[in-house]
Amino acid sequence: MPVTATHWIRKMRGGSQAHMIVADDGHHYVVKVKQNAQHRRILVNEWLAGHLLDYLKVPSARMEMVKLTPEFLSAHPDIAVTVGSRIAQVEPGWHFGSQVPVDPNRFAIYDYLPDALLREIANLRDFLAVLVFDKWASNADSRQCVFFRAKVKEYLSGEYSSKKVAFVALMMDHGYVFGGPHWLLEDGPLTGLYSRPLVYERVTGLDSFRPWLDMAVNAPDSLLDEIYRKVPEWWLNGDREELERLLERLWRRRPRIPYLIEDSRHGRVNLFPNWVS
Repeated sequence: MPVTATHWIRKMRGGSQAHMIVADDGHHYVVKVKQNAQHRRILVNEWLAGHLLDYLKVPSARMEMVKLTPEFLSAHPDIAVTVGSRIAQVEPGWHFGSQVPVDPNRFAIYDYLPDALLREIANLRDFLAVLVFDKWASNADSRQCVFFRAKVKEYLSGEYSSKKVAFVALMMDHGYVFGGPHWLLEDGPLTGLYSRPLVYERVTGLDSFRPWLDMAVNAPDSLLDEIYRKVPEWWLNGDREELERLLERLWRRRPRIPYLIEDSRHGRVNLFPNWVS
């Protein structure tokens, strides 16, 4: 359900120049505006990634369309985009919002955990699940995530529900899937990998990436068509045909995902020391 911004909190770090706001549903969102410095296609990438991650059942930040009204923007002039020496005002309309998983005024959110805590997160295996996605979607960025302590059953399901309270990893920041604004599906052994080798210690072969690998390779014909129809037209600015071509290439890429994962073993550093040849 689309929401409307009511309170501006602060500007976030990063090249997209996102902002944290509170919306009329009471939740905090990190909002990337259409006029962001990286390109309007970043919003489309986030939207596509969110739907694909939902299909693969990978925990990720809930996405939403966030309306920035003329009145809200007038009241908060700090919501602007800086490109070099030029400052561009943000257009009123619908922008991309990534819901903050917990109230940041009450709970801590971390982008780093020491090894002792990282080993104990409730959903460590989801780093394998998301690598399937990152290889499929040609994520040109390293894997990004946040951690927070929570009641596990409120954020995870299935095998994870046995733990009551623990740290949870939530995957986020997918603006540079599909090569970012270029919409290119390029290969590289280190693309999409998380920077901490610990999360891959349990990998012994391609079977370690199932069932997500099978879900991606055998995705139904209707999946990308359904996602395509959900992309807001205002973000595309005439790129609908180019988006069709991107999704067609993404569809044809599915059988290559196992080989792309295997190729990750041949980077400058082998992050899979327990992979059995």
